[in-house]
Amino acid sequence: MKSLYILSAFALVGTCSTPKYTTRIQNIKNNIQIVDSTYTINYANTITVKELKKHLYKFSSDEFEGRKVGEKGQKLAAEFLKSYYINEKIASPFGDDNYYQVIPKGFFSEGINSSENVLAYIEGSEKPNEVIIISAHLDHLGISDNGQINHGADDDGSGTVAIMEMAQAFNLAKKEGHGPKRSILFLHLTAEEIGKQGSEFYTQHPVFPLQNTIANLNIDMIGRVDEKHKNDKDYIYLIGSDRHSKELHYLSEKVNNTYFNINIDYRYNVKGERNQYYSRSDHYNFAIKGIPVIFYFNGEHSDYHKPTDTPDKIDYNLLQRRTKLIFSTAWQIANQKHRIVLDKNNELLN
Repeated sequence: MKSLYILSAFALVGTCSTPKYTTRIQNIKNNIQIVDSTYTINYANTITVKELKKHLYKFSSDEFEGRKVGEKGQKLAAEFLKSYYINEKIASPFGDDNYYQVIPKGFFSEGINSSENVLAYIEGSEKPNEVIIISAHLDHLGISDNGQINHGADDDGSGTVAIMEMAQAFNLAKKEGHGPKRSILFLHLTAEEIGKQGSEFYTQHPVFPLQNTIANLNIDMIGRVDEKHKNDKDYIYLIGSDRHSKELHYLSEKVNNTYFNINIDYRYNVKGERNQYYSRSDHYNFAIKGIPVIFYFNGEHSDYHKPTDTPDKIDYNLLQRRTKLIFSTAWQIANQKHRIVLDKNNELLN
């Protein structure tokens, strides 16, 4: 794999590079065995450019009025997601047709209406009590004072439609007798844009016990290319993968090496990084609870938080490729024999 920046783990080499530590890290790397490789790639290939594009043009359309938390457009977007899961026959963890975790008005600051996280669920066949959460936020900035709609195609329409396609792929695998051994929760979070409050609410009121949540793969902007990579589009930033579990980090790398060889850029995973991206998206509320996380991110671009973040500017082939990487990582976590192992010392918690 062509890693562009050295992991923050190795920035600490002077404090932890004892022979015992080095042996432990090498054992972690050597013990990761790719599972079900044929099934992985077969179901990953059901994630298509055509469907990603169709969903994203709808989700970032004028109809949803910029998806401002608690407002009409955001609720229409939530209804769109609910209808998708019903039509795909992907269950809710609540049963029946209730796909909403309602967040009351009083949870938010004054002036913000009640809102809802949207949840869909595939139960594991062998270890259903162990849950992987794949998350992205469904809200955006709404309508600007000058009347322009903030479409939020990349932020975070790209993550939203990636989850939709991954849920469909996992569900197809289950229908064909190859469903995940562990359970998967597809979690569309509200209120990220006003301070990660949808994920804060979920971690305070988890649908599944947090001690049974073995990893969170969080997606926030994966459809574009930033200025740093204009000459090398086949990249993705990964943040947080080594903070609680070095096994998760090396598992992620091995999946990428096996199937994709995308350039993994870790520059924003360095401790003390000035943009503080590690703490700026929904994975952080899981990380502070001790849950291993990976944050997938393409970096900021000139249309970030502007009405010009529109679906015509998305690189759909790149979005597909990144989505397949995340799907394959989730597949590995869901199907390997043991759950992700937490580091005893959590050297990189902060």
